[in-house]
Amino acid sequence: MVAKRVYALFIFKQNELTGISKRELAQIIGVNHNSIQTWRNLYINGGIELLTKHSKTGYKPSIITLEQEQALKEQMYNPENGFIGFVELLAWFDEKFGKQTNYNTFKGYVTRKFKAKIKTARKVHVKKDQEKVEIFKKTSVKNVKTSSTKKPKDSKQ
Repeated sequence: MVAKRVYALFIFKQNELTGISKRELAQIIGVNHNSIQTWRNLYINGGIELLTKHSKTGYKPSIITLEQEQALKEQMYNPENGFIGFVELLAWFDEKFGKQTNYNTFKGYVTRKFKAKIKTARKVHVKKDQEKVEIFKKTSVKNVKTSSTKKPKDSKQ
């Protein structure tokens, strides 16, 4: 980004006598015209030092470590976890790792990282008995055609 600022200054200096509009310059460089205006004001107020000073730091480092993320992932994808929403998940997370995490920060992280939504159905009921499920699957695998008794229609002649 600093290179574009210096390039804009270079074009300003080239067109010092004839002048160039900020919109023309923005189109040449490929940035918004408001950026050109901001850079111009930076140069007027502080010279080349202020123009080339780039104080943007980017994204903040995550408050959730890889170890915590892995534990969170296991807990979220466990069909028997029983969490109803983000509040319960946050309470579990804070208790397990001894943290006080902001709800909105946590919700944003979980939504962004795991594509979670506030209201989603669980894959499996918490109290579901796996043995009974297997027994049900074995006993209810009858052929649909043989188990259905279809009454013949009375034909009118």
